[in-house]
Amino acid sequence: MIVRQSKKQQGISLAAIALMMVLAQSNLIDVYADHMMWIAAAIPATALGTAIAFAGTRYSLTIWWQLTFLTLTQFIIGPVIALPSTTIAHVIPSLDTLSQGWEMTFGAFKYLISVAPPVGTAYGSLMAVWTIGLWLAFLAGTFAISDHAWTSAIAAIPLATAMTVCALLGTSHGWHRTLCGITFAVLLIIWMAWRLEFMEWERWFCALVVVTLAAGLAVGGSALASPHRLILRDTYNPPLSPYDYTSPLSSMRSYIKDHRDDTLLTITNLPAGTPVRLAVMDWFDGSVWNLSDSSKASDCANYQRVGTTISTDERGMAFTATFTVHRGLADVWLPLAGAATGVQFLGKDENSPFYYNRDTNSAILPSGTSEGLTYIESGIIADTPTDQQISTAKAANISQPKALDVPNAVSTLASAAAGGQSRGGAAAQDLAAMLRSSGWFSHGLQNDYPSAAGHGNYRVNALLTGTTMVGDSEQYASAMALMARELGLPSRVVLGFLPKDEDGDITNARGKKTSGSGTEITFTGDDITAWVEIKLRNLGWVAFYPTPKESKIPDDSQSSAPPDPKNLVRQPPVPFIDPLRDQTQVRGQSALSGTDAEVASSDESFWLQFHRAARTAAIYSSPLWITLTVCVLILAFKALMIALAQRRGSPRTRIAAGWNALRTLAVQSGGIPLSGTRRNQAHAIAHQFGIANQALQQLGREADYATFSGRNITPAQSTQYWTSVKRLRTAMLRSMPRLKRFRTQLSLRGVTVRIPRQSRSPSRAEILKTGSAGRIHRTSSVSRPSRASRDNRHKYQSQNTRPADPSRK
Repeated sequence: MIVRQSKKQQGISLAAIALMMVLAQSNLIDVYADHMMWIAAAIPATALGTAIAFAGTRYSLTIWWQLTFLTLTQFIIGPVIALPSTTIAHVIPSLDTLSQGWEMTFGAFKYLISVAPPVGTAYGSLMAVWTIGLWLAFLAGTFAISDHAWTSAIAAIPLATAMTVCALLGTSHGWHRTLCGITFAVLLIIWMAWRLEFMEWERWFCALVVVTLAAGLAVGGSALASPHRLILRDTYNPPLSPYDYTSPLSSMRSYIKDHRDDTLLTITNLPAGTPVRLAVMDWFDGSVWNLSDSSKASDCANYQRVGTTISTDERGMAFTATFTVHRGLADVWLPLAGAATGVQFLGKDENSPFYYNRDTNSAILPSGTSEGLTYIESGIIADTPTDQQISTAKAANISQPKALDVPNAVSTLASAAAGGQSRGGAAAQDLAAMLRSSGWFSHGLQNDYPSAAGHGNYRVNALLTGTTMVGDSEQYASAMALMARELGLPSRVVLGFLPKDEDGDITNARGKKTSGSGTEITFTGDDITAWVEIKLRNLGWVAFYPTPKESKIPDDSQSSAPPDPKNLVRQPPVPFIDPLRDQTQVRGQSALSGTDAEVASSDESFWLQFHRAARTAAIYSSPLWITLTVCVLILAFKALMIALAQRRGSPRTRIAAGWNALRTLAVQSGGIPLSGTRRNQAHAIAHQFGIANQALQQLGREADYATFSGRNITPAQSTQYWTSVKRLRTAMLRSMPRLKRFRTQLSLRGVTVRIPRQSRSPSRAEILKTGSAGRIHRTSSVSRPSRASRDNRHKYQSQNTRPADPSRK
């Protein structure tokens, strides 16, 4: 069907394409987390794409000119917007602008997949949304303004591609994704119906009902579907693996030995008393504590590459501090404080990629820290809970990597020190207090009391069972973390810098005022310390410092032996809230395996499997069952209207509605005019469907007689008439090919068989007075009287011709 569009119609089509393209790209708003920069890239790219498509309507602008415009727009205008820092006066592109623009045309998509949102607008990441908006808007606009109506429908492919790509590059929650998705679908349906001339404005009510039902089914179906949204970023395996690095805790003793008095890190404007973490370890393999990821336990987070902005749920005091690394701190662990919300590298390291773990609030810099590295961190420092809040808090229930080869002394001493506590926070306090009070401090360096380095099972066992409980934070933190695990407390070991005094306690007096209004603190190798974090309900990860005071040094005049576990037991240990090894059998549908799990009953297992299979089928076949449901609703609605037309109103009205039912079915199959006399309609129907013309003409004459004769029509006559109508409708459907029959049954053209309001039958005198059957008042639902009815009206009246009455047989 070739219908050349006017300029106005082309403008309407391009406006609709541009609006739908913007809605598709809205999936990337929360990826960039900068609404204004997203607008600055998505809107111009879409507008230029549709404008270049419209330019193709001029015969002088061939496809080669359009491709030239697209190339200039992609590689000159796009980089100027996406890479403003490389331009001259933010307007004129430089060589760096052009080269980086070419690189990020393809690299921006990889960047969006590999970097955890929000990615910000650095590194030319806006080139992704620019490329999508420009090229797909051009393709959709080119098809939309085509002269061939059905070619315009191809515009739905680039639009759907934009929606799909942006959704895959987006986030799991999206930016108002339900509203944008429904609006996109409704606009696409309305525009295609208008472009293909399927839009019947007089049927707007039926269309509104169908759209409402479809939207309701879509929302209801999404409620049954899995809340997890497929995101490419979630399936991306970053090249960085925490298992590629040696234990950060193993290098602690070397920093103290080699750089005890050397300045390693300087921080300005850091709140007083704030610890700085280097690495967080939650996996003990028997030899060392090391980092883990989600492959070890479901509640462990991965290190993900992040942009200049980092999302966090932490609540507390906001800060912005500048970090400067000095000689001696050369490793991949990036020092950070609190929960970072943004990290910006300065100088030559501006584009250094780094990886951040949102659960541990620690970072890895693959290129490594080196002297002169400077960066600005914005973050949140969580409020420190009080001792009372900690003592009344319960342990959180999370999964962690299992600690391997734990010495027996750990469990024995943990139960003796804190086994009687029913609260996780109080148990952790008892463990820390016992180690601080019973232990002695020594780094084991020259002129120090002998203390071996390490924190594996052998060293921890020696600490707890040897003749002297002596060590530094490396040993005490490892011991407390393992003891906490034995009591069912989720624990991890943190390595970092502490602003401590001579006793090793955190102090606020370490910072000094700078020339301005800021503060500055320097950390040396002696400030590197290990501590323990326990996760408690409603408090999160809480820090504990089990290391004895650094001034508590063992000597011969004092007893330095570890405590006797028998003397520490003051009451029989009671079962903990969530013990690590709970001997209670799990009843019902257990997901556990081994001796602690009970086999589920066969009935429960069957219904559970049936429920899972049904839910999976509903999720993956949701487009199919939504379509089937809409089809069933349409068929039910049409059947209801036929039933009402057959039963409502007077017999005269029902006969007129019966003919309308035949005519409507013919119109829905296509090729039958909506108007015309019943005789002409009967002839067209008989010709199209290959059925007897005589039967159709007879039904048309009977409908004319019932409408214009003025004589009484009995219910039996209307019933017999409808029997004939149903028989012919069945014959009409059987004469169609199967696909056309299905399409006709689902067609909404004329789906509402209008039923005239019951009115008084015209008297014979009124009919004669009118002088013409065409002047008789007709409701909107009654067909125009046929020419035969006008010519033979008096013949009907004189001969008293009526439909066959079954009572006379």
